[in-house]
Amino acid sequence: MAAVAPAEPASLEQTGLGSDLIEQLLVKTLYGGETTGTLVAEHICLPFVLLEPLVERLRAERLVEVRGAVGTGSAAYRYALTDAGRERARQYMEITQYVGPAPVPLAVYVAEMKALAATRGYIDRARLRKGFEHLVIDDAVLEQVGPAVNGGKAVFLYGPPGNGKTVIAEGVGRALGGDMFIPHAIEIDGHIVRMFDPVNHHAIAPEAGVPEMSLIKPAPIDRRWVRIRRPVVMVGGELTLDMLDLTFNPIAKFYEAPVQLKANGGVFLVDDFGRQRTRPQELLNRWIVPLESRVDFLALHTGKKFQVPFDVLIIFATNLNPASLADEAFLRRIPYKIAIENPTVEQFTRIFELNCRQRSLRFHQVMVAYLQRRHYGPARRPMRACHPRDLLDQVTSLCRYRGIAPTVTRELLDAACAAYFIGEDLDAAAGPAATKRPDRRQRLEVH
Repeated sequence: MAAVAPAEPASLEQTGLGSDLIEQLLVKTLYGGETTGTLVAEHICLPFVLLEPLVERLRAERLVEVRGAVGTGSAAYRYALTDAGRERARQYMEITQYVGPAPVPLAVYVAEMKALAATRGYIDRARLRKGFEHLVIDDAVLEQVGPAVNGGKAVFLYGPPGNGKTVIAEGVGRALGGDMFIPHAIEIDGHIVRMFDPVNHHAIAPEAGVPEMSLIKPAPIDRRWVRIRRPVVMVGGELTLDMLDLTFNPIAKFYEAPVQLKANGGVFLVDDFGRQRTRPQELLNRWIVPLESRVDFLALHTGKKFQVPFDVLIIFATNLNPASLADEAFLRRIPYKIAIENPTVEQFTRIFELNCRQRSLRFHQVMVAYLQRRHYGPARRPMRACHPRDLLDQVTSLCRYRGIAPTVTRELLDAACAAYFIGEDLDAAAGPAATKRPDRRQRLEVH
């Protein structure tokens, strides 16, 4: 179901912002050069009818002047700063160099997130299966993932590397589906925190979903908000404690939201947990309050602390033993621990076939049997879900280098394995413990 868009404010009071803050944005926008009232309104994401009284006041103070028009009406005037206006803009830049969409007050953002959480439905088998339709996955694993998603509790995914623990967050994100609105920026006691991140947020056109020939004109929405797909934010070994707090830019003098705040309403994956530069216990201690109370506390550089919703499904993915990373008290707050195991031969074959189809390669089941007999069995090498994808990519690259049509042969698979695997004897040297299969079956990744 499509998210309900915030309504466009009809007055300056309905923006929740002081006129001084909007005036500062207006002046700093014009500091970039001469432009029309319409373009200024688009840049600040507020209707020009709300900005017009501020523009007239700036003109009366001889900070802004009109240098022509490109149409009728004051919105079509070409506005520019005077010398006094440029001096005023420099003063505003010393406060903060943020120039862009007007922010949304923190209280409005909190209310929007609470409303979003209240309207979220539960996921069923069919919906979850659709989110994982690009994977070969056991129903037994889905039976564990589904309740975890509905419960909104943290999840530990653990098991050998290369079996698709990372992509489970993407699958959960697809299963959750839908869209939501987040603000470009949030205002907190005059300070601005930038929220929208093109790297972690996939923007959707506000008009998406409205029939092109519809006679019903959609109500104007508050353009300070961006319609996005439910976010799936991923961090790995680069994660540090500093990334979980507001980042203040001492030069630009505004804040960047932490990664977990950007993930609100969606999924937050901590990949390769236990391999961060910060000790696992320190990271886990940072999560205790959010996981328990579903709220997080952040602080401005002035020392002021404030509360924000922690409406996010957090997933810890690791190939280490969870018991070695956290104590009992913390593991209690992560009620779902799901083992992600090595594929069976049947599953490996299905993965290999699907990867062949994606690359328009002819599938030969005998090739999987050859791999097992030649490169897995003698070396006691465990099959991983990522191997078909990686080996077929190497085969394709080798064919292109040789100037031949991509195909799968024993000779090409031998060459790919020689380049991909370290050695026939290294896995065997690790002994039976390295290849022992867990009891439960595993769902496999197909890229």
